[in-house]
Amino acid sequence: MSTPKIHGIIGYTVTPFGANGEGLDLDALGRSIDRMLDAGVHAIAPLGSTGEGAYLSDAEWDQVAEFSIRHVAKRVPTIVSVSDLTTAKAIRRARFAEAQGADVVMVLPTSYWKLSEAEILAHYQAIGASIGVPIMLYNNPATSGTDMSVELILKIFHTVENVTLVKESTGDIQRMHKLHMLGEGQVPFYNGCNPLALEAFTAGASGWCTAAANLIPQLNLDLYQAVQEHDLQRARELFYRQLPLLDFILKGGLPATVKAGLELSGLNAGEPRRPVFALNQSARQQLQTLLQTLG
Repeated sequence: MSTPKIHGIIGYTVTPFGANGEGLDLDALGRSIDRMLDAGVHAIAPLGSTGEGAYLSDAEWDQVAEFSIRHVAKRVPTIVSVSDLTTAKAIRRARFAEAQGADVVMVLPTSYWKLSEAEILAHYQAIGASIGVPIMLYNNPATSGTDMSVELILKIFHTVENVTLVKESTGDIQRMHKLHMLGEGQVPFYNGCNPLALEAFTAGASGWCTAAANLIPQLNLDLYQAVQEHDLQRARELFYRQLPLLDFILKGGLPATVKAGLELSGLNAGEPRRPVFALNQSARQQLQTLLQTLG
């Protein structure tokens, strides 16, 4: 099994809803994907935290996965988040995504009960044994309630053949240094914490998984390019320019802030699904000011 070359800016999509957060607006989803592709992002990742994958019915999840993969149409790799509470449901989603043509599936060990390391490893082993596409292991304790140590991540990486990529979202740069050192430089890792983008790239991250590409793709891409060209001064300037917006969308909640930003830029993606609130008027004005500053 060969892993597609995943690098650079990986754009995370929202899931646009109709009125009152009900029904899917696939037309708006297609337009949001096209905006990122036209800007030049290097991969598209539907159904993550930004895409409210946890709030969709199985039928809706299937629709969004199928539509996104077909709409991207192999123009860039597609990374589909298949996380679910049970191993069986995650396997169902992973198989569905693979059947539709996903290049990679992303797995976050979400749980209600705290999982032991043996349970987490078995979860990845079962999913890996059920599909033939690469898996991006995803560590994000803020949303999953599970924090995988670097040692556990490497154990899974070396045990499960198709776990070939790691997304690290703790916001702790030392994790990335440790992944690089203990993994002897052989573990492709990706940054999932927006305010850590510059440090992550300099620590050797292969890419930046970000919802900011919905709003400021060119700045994201320019930062990556500056790092590739080893122009640290320009990379710093580009990073500090976008940092206020990166902080804002993270602290305000990605579905609410990114959907509000899309609407302010002319693409109505609806509101987040309850219990998540849409951005209030004061925050919308703050976001508009930030976007105008960057425009």
